[in-house]
Amino acid sequence: MQINKELIIKYNQPVPRYTSYPTVPFWKDFDNTTMWENAFKNQFSIANKKEGISLYIHLPFCETMCSFCGCNKRITNNHKVEDEYLDVLEKEWLLYVALMDSKPILRELHLGGGTPTFFSPKNLERLMGFILDNSIVHPEHEFSFEGHPNNTTRQHLETLYNQGFRRLSFGVQDNNAEVQRIINRIQPFQNVVNATLAAREVGYKSVNFDLVYGLPKQTTDSIRKTIEQTIELRPDRIAFYSYAHVPWTSKGQRLFDENDLPPAIEKLQLYVTGKEMFTEAGYHDLGMDHFALPHDDLYLSWQNGTMHRNFMGYTTQKTNLLLGLGVSSIGDVGMAFAQNNKLLQDYYEMVNTGQLPVTRGFSLTDEDLSFRQYILDISCKGETKFEKKHLPLLQEFTFPELELLKADALLNYDATGLKATPLGRHFIRNICKAFDLRLLRNQVINENQMFSKAI
Repeated sequence: MQINKELIIKYNQPVPRYTSYPTVPFWKDFDNTTMWENAFKNQFSIANKKEGISLYIHLPFCETMCSFCGCNKRITNNHKVEDEYLDVLEKEWLLYVALMDSKPILRELHLGGGTPTFFSPKNLERLMGFILDNSIVHPEHEFSFEGHPNNTTRQHLETLYNQGFRRLSFGVQDNNAEVQRIINRIQPFQNVVNATLAAREVGYKSVNFDLVYGLPKQTTDSIRKTIEQTIELRPDRIAFYSYAHVPWTSKGQRLFDENDLPPAIEKLQLYVTGKEMFTEAGYHDLGMDHFALPHDDLYLSWQNGTMHRNFMGYTTQKTNLLLGLGVSSIGDVGMAFAQNNKLLQDYYEMVNTGQLPVTRGFSLTDEDLSFRQYILDISCKGETKFEKKHLPLLQEFTFPELELLKADALLNYDATGLKATPLGRHFIRNICKAFDLRLLRNQVINENQMFSKAI
């Protein structure tokens, strides 16, 4: 693909990643948890009977600070924190169990962080024990976890495999020693090799690598080497993320010189280099950041149009309820979102006094639900169909934006729907923004201090 520098500069603007709509900056602080409790109970009784529920568990601890990371984490070498965290996590889980009218059917479960493999295999087994004691596992379930190649042991892999996990994701990021030094992610490639081979020997059917482009000191040559090494190990999936530079929310990103970051035109060239190498190696481009081999379930779901996107990223499972447990976790019950307290001690205090630790969220209107679906369709399929009843809103807010995108050959559209062009698939976030009515109406937020740039 020939890169048009002017096009890159034009669209390299702060844009949400659209893991939710409305996006988090529009959410409100809760006065109390009544709204969320009622919304959860109502949706659970429907979703659990229909397809089961999704469960995300945030395990926030890391032994070292990776300066590029924007996740909610707590840096410590004191592993005694594991027991206290699990004590509170179990209490939070039981608060939700008390709101359920039947045993939860687990369709999807993901352990994220932080570093889930910071926790000992024994404590991960304890975690799964109190979750599964109160649950029924769906026969088509998908359990996954995030692992650090430096500390994911064979015992970790075997313990979670025995609890029903069949998919894992290794945070590789970049194999170049200079890049690793700057982002404080020292990770010998041999550790990646050892962890990947061990996972396959244990029996995991899907191994994902997270790679990041746009990191300080990255070059086309260095990222090419990282991708060559990745392709040699043949992970089933690859998440090739754009580095999100948001130092106003992630203070660790202030630890390196911004002048070391590649400019937008070079950053997109890093992505194009990766995409070309992945596709030549047999991986399929599924859309926003993700690639998969033809045998992988995520590719199959993309092919048949059932791939879904939620706060855990792209998934093969589409449930109508996502429950988030742990500090800063987010829940989604369709008509409402809620996020737990981001501060660990405040999270502990709320749960230990018998309160659900949700502190902010959002109740969606009918309009929000409809435009959320448009954004979801574009994120997962690169296309969407319009409902006639929305034409007045589309004509007022969306179509003027689409006309500009169409003029740059990023999409084609008419009154019935739109489809992104191959070029436009590099600008999916920008296309989604055309359906963000709350942002287009310019309601109360400064996007320059809320969102990372699109490229």
